Amino acid sequence: MRRTLLLIVFLIGIVSINAQTKEELQAQKAEKQAEADAAQKEAKAIQAKIDALPGWRTGAFGTIGGSLSNFSKWYAQGAPNNSSGNIGFTLNAYANLIEEKFFWRNALSTNLNWVKLDDKDNPNDDESFNPTTDVFNLSSLYGRNITKSLAASGLMEYRTTLLDNFNDPGYLDLGVGATWTPIDNLIVVIHPLNYNFVFSSGDTVFESSLGAKIVADYTRSIGAVNFKTNLSAFQSYKSSDYSNWTWTNSFSYTLWKMIGVGFDFGLRSNKQEALNYALMQTPPTATGFDDVNNDLQSYYTVGLSYKF
Repeated sequence: MRRTLLLIVFLIGIVSINAQTKEELQAQKAEKQAEADAAQKEAKAIQAKIDALPGWRTGAFGTIGGSLSNFSKWYAQGAPNNSSGNIGFTLNAYANLIEEKFFWRNALSTNLNWVKLDDKDNPNDDESFNPTTDVFNLSSLYGRNITKSLAASGLMEYRTTLLDNFNDPGYLDLGVGATWTPIDNLIVVIHPLNYNFVFSSGDTVFESSLGAKIVADYTRSIGAVNFKTNLSAFQSYKSSDYSNWTWTNSFSYTLWKMIGVGFDFGLRSNKQEALNYALMQTPPTATGFDDVNNDLQSYYTVGLSYKF
């Protein structure tokens, strides 16, 4: 009986010691976690001060997506012997000079994609990679501060394709007006005096005109997340047929070191491009701006991302 009581007391003591040890460890962990949170908060405050200092800010991130496949005697499909592939990438880069009295913001955005389908039973098919998505945008914005959030500014923006029909068409916007920065990372450009130069070879429907330029850009990095959205619109004073807008979005999430997953998509409306495409069809699907079907243009890319 005495041995049994001693054994019970011993077991209770062990449980009590373990319980006390666990509680002590939990208390120590909570104390260290509080110290770590405080240090992290202080580090973020210091980084915010560093970011607010005058000077250059540069960065870039992009998305790479692709797939390759090969079929041999796969009779369930129309071309049983074929190889196919899809390769694409996007790049978003910026170099901004922020000073007390002025700023100079430069941005580059591109989205390129190639696809191929090689039917090995058809000697006349195209075996090469052909461009599908082809987007290139370069902009430079200079401003002199009037107030903390308002500046007089000038903008140069150039848009074209690189892989196919370079600068045909190409768009160059040059204008002056004001830039508003209501919050960090958000840039709103309103230029009521802007000339939209349109470059095109041959006899086409493209025409340059005077109008208003509106740009809204939000670029942000939060930990492992990189995000950029840009809306660029031109409203022609000559005719709404010469107006256009483009909205692009890029998102990436870093999973390991600099590598992660990314998603890009864009929307665009341009009646001149729609009519030019319609007139090139055989037979033409439109005769002019009045009967052209100005469908909404779009693209998207999903794949691995890399943060520079």
